Amino acid sequence: MSEHDALSVTREAYDAAASLYAQMFRDELRDRPLDRAMLSVFAEAVGVSGGGQVADLGCGPGHVTAHLDQLGLAVLGVDASPAMITSARQAYPGLRFDVGSMVALDIADGALAGVLSRWSVIHTPPAELPVILAEFHRVLAPGGHLLIGFWAADGPAQPTEVFDHAVAPAYRWWPDHLAALLRTAELAEVARMVREPQPTDRRQFKEVYLLARKAGAAGTRP
Repeated sequence: MSEHDALSVTREAYDAAASLYAQMFRDELRDRPLDRAMLSVFAEAVGVSGGGQVADLGCGPGHVTAHLDQLGLAVLGVDASPAMITSARQAYPGLRFDVGSMVALDIADGALAGVLSRWSVIHTPPAELPVILAEFHRVLAPGGHLLIGFWAADGPAQPTEVFDHAVAPAYRWWPDHLAALLRTAELAEVARMVREPQPTDRRQFKEVYLLARKAGAAGTRP
């Protein structure tokens, strides 16, 4: 499946599921202390590097964007699904949400102090992921941080694995493999968190956060 086809399939599927997702995930972070911890680390890393605009890419119904706002970040949400963006704008009218694609963001070079990609690359065909990581690198300022979340593949022998996602075709990634792709995109890993699946989890996959940094000194940002 080409990137264009994959994006169209994913966008249409999430358009159809937008209302349900808004209901299901509005309070998602309440019972996820490790996720909140990583988001706090990300927010602090952005602040220490000088602060500035942050983008939540693949923001869905906007609940994580709102959480980043509560952490004190100047944040906007971007999603390929117009219905998701409509839902986010209705739920959080004080925040900015834009329709956009991670393949070609309508964001100037070096404009962002931080990028959050929380489970937003899982629908990207493996051959296309380097394109998206290069786009993350483009929009980040020197010294800017990327926090990327995804489900882990079972082992290094198969660095990407397809899994049955309820909405659209999806992929898991072996963490070292994705970290290597980040290095190729000139985004150096700073830290990672791996959460073991819990007995009550619907998917028995490890969850991974990688925190990476674009090389260079952070400058003064608006």
